Amino acid sequence: MSTSTVSATAAAPKKSAGRKKLTLPWIMLIIAGALALVSVVRLISGANDLTSVGQVSGALSLAVPIGLAGLGGLWAERAGVVNIGLEGMMILGTWFGAWAGYQWGPWTGVIAGIAGGAIGGLLHAIMTVTFNVNHIVSGVAVNILALGFTQYLSNFTFDKAPGGSSKQSPQVEPIYKITVPGLSDWMSDLQAKHWFFVSDLAGVIGGLVTELSLLTIVALLLVPGTWWVLWRTSFGLRLRSCGENPTAAESLGVNVYKYKYIAVIVSGALAGLGGAFLSIVASPIYQEGQTGGRGYIGLAAMIFGNWMPGGMALGAGMFGYIDGLKLRGGATNVHAMLLLLAIVLVIVFVWQLYKRKHFQGAIALACSAGLFVWYSLTDSVPSQFVDAAPYVTTLLVLALSSQRLRMPKADGMPYRKGEGK
Repeated sequence: MSTSTVSATAAAPKKSAGRKKLTLPWIMLIIAGALALVSVVRLISGANDLTSVGQVSGALSLAVPIGLAGLGGLWAERAGVVNIGLEGMMILGTWFGAWAGYQWGPWTGVIAGIAGGAIGGLLHAIMTVTFNVNHIVSGVAVNILALGFTQYLSNFTFDKAPGGSSKQSPQVEPIYKITVPGLSDWMSDLQAKHWFFVSDLAGVIGGLVTELSLLTIVALLLVPGTWWVLWRTSFGLRLRSCGENPTAAESLGVNVYKYKYIAVIVSGALAGLGGAFLSIVASPIYQEGQTGGRGYIGLAAMIFGNWMPGGMALGAGMFGYIDGLKLRGGATNVHAMLLLLAIVLVIVFVWQLYKRKHFQGAIALACSAGLFVWYSLTDSVPSQFVDAAPYVTTLLVLALSSQRLRMPKADGMPYRKGEGK
């Protein structure tokens, strides 16, 4: 084993002896249980769009850019650099993706969006790694610069193009979408019968095989790809060692600056890809303010996922699902989610009692009772709550999961070359 590999292994975090790793059968059982719970809520509330093909397909489309931003944040923070600038890097991705896409085709736009985000990542790396600027300050600066820069460019590019204006681009040719013939129709028919669990499972499968963009498939493959690179290669071990103990890593031969630069540039490229997805796939046109804070939500999804690709993808999927509910059925679907959330909090209450955390359990039970009363006494929810539901859900989940989170030990900490010698 090489010296650098030994250094990375030594610097990698130790797993807690008391925490068992979930096996695939347990994960599948948890997913099945969650789907069964949603099915029960659907039958009680009559909100059949909770697991429809359209809802699942729409949720996936909404989750992809958030997941790509979260994946970008994971790369940077695993190397010890906090990346608040994900929003700005996504903005660069949306603009460059649409700019190149309407002129030379959507896949050229995808490449340009990745390059635009990577430039934002490089700027963040220069400020944080080379000049040791505070990571939060640097990230905010990237966001502001990206917003101003794209507005300036739009004034003399899109404004002069046919069908464009100072706030939006001409339309981009869409990327080809895949529908599995036969299976898609069968799942739609099963879902329309509204049977317990079977129709819900059919809705999920149907959403994954109907009108699926090729870029969505690429984005989904990046999640296991990131896990393999960062947790199954010597390169990934060295990179993660920079986020855990850069001084020890450098003393054993790891070029900390190089790995931090690579991680933050990749981070920007992934966020840029998320931006390109917004302006090419989700809506084949660039519009000012298109990202809508998804860079920050991606960062929240990464934290919820405990700085792991799988958990991050789950967080992004949850936000995309809730966001999709307000677009399909609006108040009716969000009203049904009150019942779902109340039942989930009862489960949390039972779990807290099992863990002998009576105070936390009492809070969960009180919140559950309030939600049950709200659901029982109303037929819908205010429109303001419908719009805020994805953000409220994100904050609630982060609050409930905060006790199990463990960020990389050197994340956000200043580091100067030569400290380990």
